[in-house]
Amino acid sequence: MRILIVEDESSLADLISTRLKKEKYSVDISNDGEDGLYNALEDLYDLIILDIMLPNKNGIEILKEIKKNNIKSKVIMLTAKSELEDKLLGFSEGANDYIPKPFHIDELVARVNAQLRIDKVKDNTITYGDLILDLKTSNIINKNTNENINIINKEFQLLEYFMNNPNQVLSKELIYDKVWGLENDSISNNLEAYLSFIRKKLKSINSKVEIKSLRNLGYKMEYKDERIK
Repeated sequence: MRILIVEDESSLADLISTRLKKEKYSVDISNDGEDGLYNALEDLYDLIILDIMLPNKNGIEILKEIKKNNIKSKVIMLTAKSELEDKLLGFSEGANDYIPKPFHIDELVARVNAQLRIDKVKDNTITYGDLILDLKTSNIINKNTNENINIINKEFQLLEYFMNNPNQVLSKELIYDKVWGLENDSISNNLEAYLSFIRKKLKSINSKVEIKSLRNLGYKMEYKDERIK
């Protein structure tokens, strides 16, 4: 899952980024408001950590633009301001959470995990259908049979992305952006190969979860038992 940090204090942004990467999130940083808004409107991120006091464009202005453009990213406001009216303003514009500085980094991580509905502190797993992805061991497990197999690197990142977005059509371009990231300058031709490996591993543990190819649209994860017959 991808997170954007919009924070002009470089040392703080780097600290947050390093901690979130340890949680296996992909992280990008913007150090001013205009760059932050540009990246936010790319609609690549599952969550945005957004400071209010920023050069060029403040966090409330960015938040308004995010909501105006129907960007679905969760937003956690981050600021030195702690007055009630500032919190209410952020929430009124659509922020999902608010944490004032100074803060403990573990609290921020807990709030991020809560917004993304991944309680990594408790169980380190994502579940969809009969499939469990263990984020700590990188194993996939059929919860009905306990059959399991290891999955690593890009296969792991792809499966994690699909399991966090089941029953949704995901375009090839969106998958590249989410998994390979903005730093990837060239479009890889290996996506179908990686998906083929994942499908074989799902089959090997007799999971009923499938990743379907939809011609000219992209891909979609489904659980066979959910289909209308």
